[in-house]
Amino acid sequence: MTGKFVTFEGIDGAGKSSHISWFVESLAAKGISVVSSREPGGTLLGEKLREIILNDEMEPATEALLAFAARQENIATKIKPALRDGQWVVCDRFTDSTFAYQGYGRGFSIEKLEMLENWVHADLQPTFTIIFDCDPAVAAQRLADSRVADKFERQSLEFFVRVRDGYLARASRQPERYAIINSNQPINVVRAALAPLLVQLASGEGKADVA
Repeated sequence: MTGKFVTFEGIDGAGKSSHISWFVESLAAKGISVVSSREPGGTLLGEKLREIILNDEMEPATEALLAFAARQENIATKIKPALRDGQWVVCDRFTDSTFAYQGYGRGFSIEKLEMLENWVHADLQPTFTIIFDCDPAVAAQRLADSRVADKFERQSLEFFVRVRDGYLARASRQPERYAIINSNQPINVVRAALAPLLVQLASGEGKADVA
């Protein structure tokens, strides 16, 4: 595979979605062919599973299994074909989210999540992951001012503290793959921090292509 696979992560309300369209459009303006996706979702089947995962109450194990089922479809039918064609893929959430939400947030076994990760995509990891790190209290206020909340967005502050800790723990184990941006700040400040990362990735500096 010759494309790059970039993922955006963060707790609900961290503000990452505000920057994904800009990131994709900026890559395209540089002449880079780019495909965007999201998780759960990204495919017809994935979007159906997304509605179930985000709205139906279920056991943490069920959430994790459904997330990886949607991910399998996304990888097989969208992500890998695009990367093989030399395109970039920018994805709103990937496996880091499952570890953060179902693992750290819900308390589901990290060991079992690692088994699922190795089963579904042992040969694929993001080239680079950008974590929008936000104080859960700030994120909660943003969510209160926005759309009707899904079941995750309605979780307690303590839940999001655990999810945030999960993201930071993942990043600490493989720091070369992650950039952590302070997203407590206004959009223009966050965008200014994001712009050099885009330039770095587009120029091929510092990060290896997906194997």
